[in-house]
Amino acid sequence: MRRYEFIEACTEPWPVQVLCRLLAVSTAGYYRWRQRPVAAPVRWHEAAQQTFTRHAGRYGTRRLRAELRAQGHAIGRYALRSWLHRQGLRALSTRPQRPRTTVADPAAIVAENRLLGQPAPTAPDQVWVGDITYLPLGGGRWCYLATWRDACSRRVVGWHLAAQMPTELVLLALEQALTLRQPAPGLIVHADRGSQYTSAACRARVAQAGALASFSRPGNPYDNAQAEAGWSTLKTELLPGGTAFASLEEARLEVAYYLDTYFNLDRRHSALGYRSPHQFEQELKTNLP
Repeated sequence: MRRYEFIEACTEPWPVQVLCRLLAVSTAGYYRWRQRPVAAPVRWHEAAQQTFTRHAGRYGTRRLRAELRAQGHAIGRYALRSWLHRQGLRALSTRPQRPRTTVADPAAIVAENRLLGQPAPTAPDQVWVGDITYLPLGGGRWCYLATWRDACSRRVVGWHLAAQMPTELVLLALEQALTLRQPAPGLIVHADRGSQYTSAACRARVAQAGALASFSRPGNPYDNAQAEAGWSTLKTELLPGGTAFASLEEARLEVAYYLDTYFNLDRRHSALGYRSPHQFEQELKTNLP
C-alpha cells in the first residue's frame, strides 16, 4: 500500500499531521493527492466494445483476447464469446473459395523450389513470397492485386493494384519492396509458376537485386500456401458481405490503408503470437545480440 493510501485509511483515530510526520511526507502533498481527479476504471466489456469497433468487426475471440490482455484485462475466450452473443455482435468470417489467377507459361525457364527442406526464416528479408488475387469492382468488373510478403514477419513489403495483371503488376510491387526494404544479397524471392513471375523481365530484376528466384513445383498449390493464405481474410475484412469497390480509385485507397496502416502496423496475427508484423519486427531488432 502506498503511503498516501495508508494515511487515508488511518485517519481515524490518528491526525493527518501525525501520520504524515511518521511516514516522512508533507501534509500539503497528501491533501493535493486527495484532490486529484480519479479516472473511472475502464471495464473489460467497454474495452472489448472499443476494440471490436476500432477493428471494424475483424477481430474474433482470439484476437480480442490478445488485445484486451495487452490492455491489462485478464479475460478468457468463453467470456468474450458470451459477451459477443449478448451484444448481437459477430466477427467477420472468411470465405472458403479463392479465385485462380495463375496462368503458367509452359515455355518459361524456371528455377527450383529453394524453400523445400529448408528451415523457416528467422529474420525479415530472408524470404519474400508473392501472389496475385482479384478484387471485385462495381458493374461486374475486376481489378488485380499483387503483393510480396515477408515470410518471417508476414509484413506486406510491396504491393500494386491495377485493372489488368501483366508482368508489370508484380514488377511494380517488387520494385516498391526493394526500394523500401533494401534487402541484402541472398534474399529468396518465391512465387508460383504464373507467367508474370517466370517472365524474363521478372527473373532479370530479381537477379539484378542480388536475390535468388524460387518457384513452386508444378501442380503443387501448397508450395506457395503462405502467400495465398491471407487472401480470404483480406477480402472478408475489406469487402464484408461480398460487396464491391465502386471504382479502381476507391479500391486503391482502401487497399493502401488496409495493407500499409492496418495490416502491417496494427492487426494482430495468430502466427506471430498475436502481434502485428511491425511489432514482431521491432521485437526481433530489440532482442538482437
